[in-house]
Amino acid sequence: MRSVTVSIDVPYTPEQVYEFLDVMAHHEGFTNHYLTDWRYSGPSHGIGSRATVTATLGGVKTDVAIEVVEADAPRRIVERNVSAAGRRQANGTYTIEPLPSGGSQVSFTYAWVRAPLADRLLAPVVRATMQRANRAVMRRLATELARHVSAAGAPPSSA
Repeated sequence: MRSVTVSIDVPYTPEQVYEFLDVMAHHEGFTNHYLTDWRYSGPSHGIGSRATVTATLGGVKTDVAIEVVEADAPRRIVERNVSAAGRRQANGTYTIEPLPSGGSQVSFTYAWVRAPLADRLLAPVVRATMQRANRAVMRRLATELARHVSAAGAPPSSA
């Protein structure tokens, strides 16, 4: 299946964005509209950070194991996602690029490595559902980033 990518521009440096995204528990606040019942294990941040969540999309609930498998501060974080008893495997990759005018572009790509037959048969619907959910994730990420950076007392970069 073809991957799905969504992006948003935010008025924060790549370092500020990466610092926020690096902490697994921060993801709950911007994904809890469809990922619930977060259970954490491993380190709180970085490679090996893990969570198990319940995903509810298209009326279907499934547990998903998420683990950070690559990290390249302050540019990239790759998470491995496994669900459907291992029949669904994907990588979720956050890419953070500085914008010429200041701030950052944050992109999230969900790339299936393995998908159950039902997902493959309904690929256009599955991809559209993921794209819609992840667009909301990006909007919510921008809001959560603003709260986090404000609480840390750091100003956004000049945009």
